[in-house]
Amino acid sequence: MTKQKYIILILILGSLTALGPFSIDMYLPAFTAIANYMHVSSDEVTLSLSSYFIGIGAGQLLYGPLLDRFGRKPPLYWGLGLYIAASLGCFFTTSLEVLIVLRFFQAVGSCAASVAAMTMVRDLFPVEDIAKVFSMLILVLGASPMLAPTIGSYISTHFEWQIIFLILTIIAVLILLAVIFLLPESYQPDPTYSLKPGPIIGNFLTVLKDAQFVTYAFGGAFAFAGLFAYVSASPIVFIDGFHLTKNQFGWLFAGLSVGFIGSSQLNSLLIKKYKSGQMINVSIICMVIISTVFFIGSLNHWFGLAATIALIFGVLCCVGICAPNTSALSLAPFTQNAGAASALMGAAQMAVGAGASIGISAIKIHSSLPMSVVMISSSVIALLIVFVGKRSIKHKVEASGDVVVGH
Repeated sequence: MTKQKYIILILILGSLTALGPFSIDMYLPAFTAIANYMHVSSDEVTLSLSSYFIGIGAGQLLYGPLLDRFGRKPPLYWGLGLYIAASLGCFFTTSLEVLIVLRFFQAVGSCAASVAAMTMVRDLFPVEDIAKVFSMLILVLGASPMLAPTIGSYISTHFEWQIIFLILTIIAVLILLAVIFLLPESYQPDPTYSLKPGPIIGNFLTVLKDAQFVTYAFGGAFAFAGLFAYVSASPIVFIDGFHLTKNQFGWLFAGLSVGFIGSSQLNSLLIKKYKSGQMINVSIICMVIISTVFFIGSLNHWFGLAATIALIFGVLCCVGICAPNTSALSLAPFTQNAGAASALMGAAQMAVGAGASIGISAIKIHSSLPMSVVMISSSVIALLIVFVGKRSIKHKVEASGDVVVGH
């Protein structure tokens, strides 16, 4: 593989991975504008975020088998087409109920991009390189929290909030064109792969019988819920709680994303000296400690804006270290059923993330307390899953090392 082709692959796969998060981050600053337009509360608008998480979780279970049966690109075409149609629907809707439903279908479309991207990483790169590749994808993914809220805040301040969904439609069209013309098919269709419920469930059960997958996919999902808690609660904490303007919130969101992005890139350096399992252990322990301080302080109203930002930044750094390593170790055991494994891993992340988002909306307190409650709960559960689950892994498949780029 040439260096140029390698870079193109990373950019396209990163763009596919970023489509879903971009669809979340870009409309966060518009929560108040949407609420005012539809005559509802910001808490109710949060349900459109929850439906998005549910749609991604459900959709990933659909795309896993389709990717293994029809190859990687045809299901990707269908998913991106659905995303484009649903985004246009969001642009025209005037009802919160319709927006919630359309966001669900928008998510079902976008998760084709994320599942295909993760699966193609497993197809296109050697197993010892995938932790590093995931870290590089997170660098591209990092454009979402850095650019999307800033763009969203500018649009919602100077234009109607609906323009956000028009821009998302245009982005999806450009990604679809890149997939068609620049992304190679990495897996030939398998006509013997059955799409009947029985065999599909059997493939999922085969993946779930792997102790390494269960330990790191579900441990990683609960650790990743810290990021979902931040995304879901940040408009409530900073706009409603600390009374930041939309533009201030956009820049703050972008700044905090440096913690997640920077730590993921630090991980790509640390992985040269340490194993993925070691990185996971340290990051989750640190996340538990920081979340505990955050929860106690939030409960007792100790923290102002600066301390709240610092503690959230610490949690995001821990997630940035943990996420690429849990993803790598989850997929490392699979050459067959890679699509099913990617789908289950993504579904676990989104199911837990949807639970975190719903938990945020259920705790109707305009402070950092709901965010801290979800963060400490999810990090403790992640710690228990990893430290208990790894004892049952008999033959661990490692996923660390340097990327080798051919010339």
